[in-house]
Amino acid sequence: MFNIAPKHSIALYTRARAVVNLVDINGELYDKVKDGIDDASSFDIPVGSPNFVGHAWGEVGLSYAAVLWQSKQHFLKGGLTAKYLVGGVNSYAKGSNVNAKFNKTNNPLTSTLTTKGEFVLGTSQDYITGDEDVKFDSESKGYGADFGLIYEWRPDYESYDLKNAKAVDNNFRDLNKYKLRFGFSVTDLGSIKYKNVKREVYDLNKTISQANVENADNIEDFLNLYNNPVTTYKDENVNLPAVAHLDIDWNMHKKFYLNLNGNLSLANKSNLNTSSTANIWVLTPRYETRWFTFSLPINYMEYSGMQVGTGLRFGPLFVGSSSLITNVLSKESKAADVYFGFKIPVYQKKFKDTDGDGILDNNDSCPKLAGPIENKGCPWPDTDADTVTDNEDACPTVAGPAENKGCPWGDADKDTVLDNADACPSTAGPVENKGCPWPDTDGDSVLDKDDKCPTEKGLVANAGCPELDADKDGVLDKEDECPAVAGPASNKGCPEVTKEALKELKVQASAVFFVTGKAVLQTADKGQTDGRLDAIKEIIKNYPNAKFSIEGHTDNVGNAIANQKLSEARAKAVMDALVAKGVNPENLTYKGFGAAKPVASNKTAAGRAQNRRTEVIHVGTVYEGKL
Repeated sequence: MFNIAPKHSIALYTRARAVVNLVDINGELYDKVKDGIDDASSFDIPVGSPNFVGHAWGEVGLSYAAVLWQSKQHFLKGGLTAKYLVGGVNSYAKGSNVNAKFNKTNNPLTSTLTTKGEFVLGTSQDYITGDEDVKFDSESKGYGADFGLIYEWRPDYESYDLKNAKAVDNNFRDLNKYKLRFGFSVTDLGSIKYKNVKREVYDLNKTISQANVENADNIEDFLNLYNNPVTTYKDENVNLPAVAHLDIDWNMHKKFYLNLNGNLSLANKSNLNTSSTANIWVLTPRYETRWFTFSLPINYMEYSGMQVGTGLRFGPLFVGSSSLITNVLSKESKAADVYFGFKIPVYQKKFKDTDGDGILDNNDSCPKLAGPIENKGCPWPDTDADTVTDNEDACPTVAGPAENKGCPWGDADKDTVLDNADACPSTAGPVENKGCPWPDTDGDSVLDKDDKCPTEKGLVANAGCPELDADKDGVLDKEDECPAVAGPASNKGCPEVTKEALKELKVQASAVFFVTGKAVLQTADKGQTDGRLDAIKEIIKNYPNAKFSIEGHTDNVGNAIANQKLSEARAKAVMDALVAKGVNPENLTYKGFGAAKPVASNKTAAGRAQNRRTEVIHVGTVYEGKL
């Protein structure tokens, strides 16, 4: 076997093989006649359909194997063998529904063997008749093939990458690199065509005497007792004993493994002239190192049953048996086997790293001087001696700082700010703005640094801001005396107090009540008074430049001076309550009139109730600073 490339190999081999199969042989009949029929007692045995096949051949094969796929931890390899086959000897015999009945008497002439059924005998060379010149037949030839696949799971794949090999890894080619391995193959596909195979078909329905059976010295003499077999000569294709193989190997822990191996015959063993192999399953725990292996195969073989063996390997020598322990410990064993051999690997050149830089000498351009793999094992030079090696130096012949990749700092836009400090190295700008030109975001010719409205186009005279009309009343804020409340231009943008507003003020003020005889707002009306004050506040706030007077009135009951003071106190209480709710105190005044301004007759209770009131009076509007 030879490597023809890192992942491809070919192999050439030759061998001679022989397989003999005996299937469905009746053990009871054998026991009866093993010492001769003359010693046998009477019997009547259904022999069935015994089948015998013997096949010997030679083969020459050419194999090709390759790594089919390798992706990190996944590894798949496969192989194919093409075989040229040369026929040797092929013989077969098969019975069909055979029955043997022996009637034993005291006289061999009257003792009889009665047989039933059919018997077929075939052979490619007539060695049964005594021809000793048995040899490989160059005219009988054929073709065959084997193929197989192996998948390996290699979780530590990086440790076995040849590109990462170190001098200390000189043995890692010999290590198992997998954690789990699956193998599947099919062998011995193909057939050999034999020329002029002689086939004889015997009719066994006959009764013969014991004396005649004893006079037959061999199988030929015995078969001659059955007259006139049907004989033919024709070419026959004989299949190889095709087998499917399954192999699973698990690296359980470090050097401990568990292997499951199975061989399954693909041939129908009851067919005429069909070679086959026994079905086998083997479970093998083992301990394996580079120089030593111990295994304990536990196997089940068709016909033989369970067997336990052992195996040893010392370096290239190995020896073992799959049935040794069973044969030592049990007298019921039905099989015995032994194997031994040796394997001699071809010498492989060792890894060597003279300079210890992690790059093997055969890949190192400077094997005696350590250097990185990117420079083929050579150290990087520093031509301009600026401490930045040439592989990282953008200006390898001119010294410069490491921050600028070995290049001196420049001033690309010629604005006196060096590129390392210039926020806009390709556009000139003042030092105060880190070398960038001042922007004018809204394009109103007022630079952002001077623009009070940098995102909204405006006038230079207005510091870059547009003229505003916040209340949308058509009067610009700079001329609007009430910029937050819409009003006509004739009133400088301020609203005029309407008759409706004054009427509503009167209604709301008339419903503000006090504790009897006191300047204390009534709270027993469940918020009615507070609601009236809120309504008054909202009306007044709509007229920010209007002035209002809070006026208090009483009836004529009681002392006039006391009524005067009470009316003033009540007017002030209303004003204070409005100021507390947010009304501008500059827009309010208060005054008390006592009983001086009745609106109804004080002679009746209803009239006096109307006279006890509070009023909100519009006293004027401030216009251009004047009332």
